[in-house]
Amino acid sequence: MLARLTPTWMINATYDINPKELKRLGIKVVLTDLDNTLIAWNNPYGTEELREWMTSLERENIQLVVVSNNSHRRVKKAVASLQLPFISRALKPFSGGIRRAMRQYHVTKEEVVMVGDQLLTDVAAANFSGIPSILVKPIIESDAWNTKINRFFERFVMHAIRKKHPELKFRKDLINERNK
Repeated sequence: MLARLTPTWMINATYDINPKELKRLGIKVVLTDLDNTLIAWNNPYGTEELREWMTSLERENIQLVVVSNNSHRRVKKAVASLQLPFISRALKPFSGGIRRAMRQYHVTKEEVVMVGDQLLTDVAAANFSGIPSILVKPIIESDAWNTKINRFFERFVMHAIRKKHPELKFRKDLINERNK
């Protein structure tokens, strides 16, 4: 069970993920959660740092796609100013939303990565789909009410993961000690 919730990498922030490193790993599509991963859940317009990161992904020919459990209307409104493609109602931790995105962009499991701030949804969905995952710290400390429940349980899961994989730590880059 713990393996289904263990991320491939843990990075301090979404914007710390280096597109050149992703390219070197053969990644063509980055799937990302929306709230508290790409944008603060209470700030749907994003930041200049986000736009710079999106531009650097574009330079490396890496497609960015939002995969969210939110409704179509909510995600469409949130990404409108960013002009990003998205999959709504992804039903994470199930793999359906990720599989839809992979089919839509014609990528294999080796060419895609899932970025998210939650073990119980984002990382679990990636692992169920057989793709690598990057767990990031939430952009802001506060969460929507429904996410607070997940965060409570995630503390216990993270404690168990760190006990089993002490090499997994939040970092600035895609170092994965387990694969060396």
